[in-house]
Amino acid sequence: FLHSVLKSSRMPTLSDITSLAKRRGFFFPGSDIYGGLANTWDYGPLGVELKRKIKDLWWGKFVTHRPDMIGLDSSVISSSKVWEASGHLSSFADAMVDCKTCRSRTRADHLIEDAQGIKVEGQSLVELSKIIQDNKIACPSCGSKDLTDARSFNLLFPVHLGILAQSGDLAYLRGETAQGIFINFKNILDSTRLRLPFGVGQLGKSFRNEITKGQATFRTLEFEQAEIEYFFNPQESNWEELYESWLTAMKNFVTDTLGIKAENLRTREHDDQERSFYSKRTVDLEYNYPFGFKELWGLAYRTDYDLTQHIKHSGKDLTYTDPMTNQKFVPHVIEPAVGIDRLVLMVICDAYWEDTLNKRVVLKLTPSLAPYTVAVFPLLRNNTELVGR
Repeated sequence: FLHSVLKSSRMPTLSDITSLAKRRGFFFPGSDIYGGLANTWDYGPLGVELKRKIKDLWWGKFVTHRPDMIGLDSSVISSSKVWEASGHLSSFADAMVDCKTCRSRTRADHLIEDAQGIKVEGQSLVELSKIIQDNKIACPSCGSKDLTDARSFNLLFPVHLGILAQSGDLAYLRGETAQGIFINFKNILDSTRLRLPFGVGQLGKSFRNEITKGQATFRTLEFEQAEIEYFFNPQESNWEELYESWLTAMKNFVTDTLGIKAENLRTREHDDQERSFYSKRTVDLEYNYPFGFKELWGLAYRTDYDLTQHIKHSGKDLTYTDPMTNQKFVPHVIEPAVGIDRLVLMVICDAYWEDTLNKRVVLKLTPSLAPYTVAVFPLLRNNTELVGR
C-alpha cells in the first residue's frame, strides 16, 4: 500500500518547492522585508544544515579520502590581471535583449529557447538578433515585440580597492573558483612536492552579474562552487580514461551518496558550437528539476589553456618538472565543477513527497543529509495527539 501511495505522489512544481523551503526554513528570498532583491537567496536554519552536510560529503569524498587530492581556499577578490589572462574580461559575457516597452532585460538564448525550443549557445549576436526578429519573439514580461538587438554584457562584478573609486585599483569578485587554483599552481608544487597526476579541490563563493529566469536557487548572483582541477601529463596518462573515471565518480556521488533517483539524471554532450574553444570535451550531468533537465555538474577537459595563459600574461614559470626525467612541461587539466546550491535544490526536489493519506508533505531525505538527526517529543497519554502534530 505504501508503495502505491509513494508512486502516486505527483511531481512538485517550483512553486511547491519554494513554498516548502520558506515554510520549513530551507531558504528565503534575499532582502525579503524590503521587497526582495532579485536573484539573491538566504539559507534558513534547515537549509544551512543541509548545505553544510552536502559540502562536507563532497569534500570528504573528493578531497580528504583521495591520496591524489589536496585542498585550497583562494581569495574571493582578485586582480583584474587574473581575469584578463583567463579571458573573462573579453569573453565572459551573456547576450542580452531589452524590452523597449517595459524595460525588462532577458538573456537572448533563454528567450529563444523558451519560445522556440532550440539551443542557440555559441551563436553570434547578429544571429541571435535575427532569430528573435524572424520569429517575432515577444518580451516574456509584457508581450511586446519591440525588443533591442542582442548586446553583450560582461558578467564579472568589478570592485574598486581604495577610499575613492577613481583612485583605487580595479579588481573583481571571482566569476569562478578555478582561476584561484591555476594562479597558485607553483605555490602548491613548492609547498607540497606533489607528483602528477594530482588534483586540487576548492569550495567557495563565486559571483556573476547575470539575468536569471526566476528558478529559485538554481541560478543566482552569488553562489557556491565545488571545483576540482585535476592535473596530469598527457604523454603518460590517458585523458579519456581519466575523464570517464571522473564522470563515473560524479554520478555515483549523486546517486549513492546523496540518494538521488537515477532516473532523474542524464548526461548531455556539448557540441562544437556550445563547447568552449579551449575544451577538448565537455559533458553536463543534468537533473530533472521542476523546470526540466538542467545542468547540475559540468566536466571539461581544459587541456593546458589556463596555465599557458597565466604563464604568458604573468611571465611566471608555471611548468611542472618530472622528477624522474627532468622534463619540463605544462600539465593538462580535467575539471569537474558543480554548484552546491544546485545540489541543495536537487536534493529538496528529489526528496519531496506528498503523503496523500495524511495530507502532508514529507521530505524523504537520505539519513546522512537530514538536518535533524534526533527528535525529542513530550510524553502524551493519547498517541494520536502526537501524530496529529
